[in-house]
Amino acid sequence: MSLRSRWQDISVSLYDGMVHWPGDPEIKIKIIKDIKKGHSSTVRHLSLGSHTGTHMDAPSHFLSGGRAIDQMPFEAVVGPARVLTIKDQECVTARELDKHNIRPGERLLLKTLNSARCWKAKKFVKDFVYISEPAAAYLARKKVRMVGIDYLSVGSFYLGGAAIHKKLLRSGIWIVEGLNLEKISSGRYDLICLPLRIFKGDGAPARAIVRTIS
Repeated sequence: MSLRSRWQDISVSLYDGMVHWPGDPEIKIKIIKDIKKGHSSTVRHLSLGSHTGTHMDAPSHFLSGGRAIDQMPFEAVVGPARVLTIKDQECVTARELDKHNIRPGERLLLKTLNSARCWKAKKFVKDFVYISEPAAAYLARKKVRMVGIDYLSVGSFYLGGAAIHKKLLRSGIWIVEGLNLEKISSGRYDLICLPLRIFKGDGAPARAIVRTIS
């Protein structure tokens, strides 16, 4: 199997004490049974928020009466996707997106400076690259199926983050956050990104993988 045809992981590892969104639950992962200490098996206790690491937002995260994560159509996150390299170091702009000939129904993964910068930081990075309001409106007009970004929110930490989420979710766009696209080049890929099936969940951690489309 050639390297280009192999699946590549674009999700981040979960570990005790990892960076999380301020105000969300801390990530705590503790070994409570350990075969190295004479137990019959190894078991970990997990304590984390539903928007930890690589995760998906359901419409119910921001919209009253919105669909829950266990109601997500698989077609939203399984199928062809396109990785777009975003050059703007502050935010994703409508002007930059317009250069990529975006089509209705596309699954888009936005590779920004975040992938190389933010995941290496030991503390939460507040000035991450986010999707601007005009860019969110542009994606809504284009009727894309899904958008993913490479840090913990599609919206800015400082201002208007909720509005960005609502604009995308109200337009039927499913959101993936917390990707790591540092080793992924721009181009077309097969995508599989499946969140945990949490009953009536507002979101859930997910595993995301891509494979180059030949």
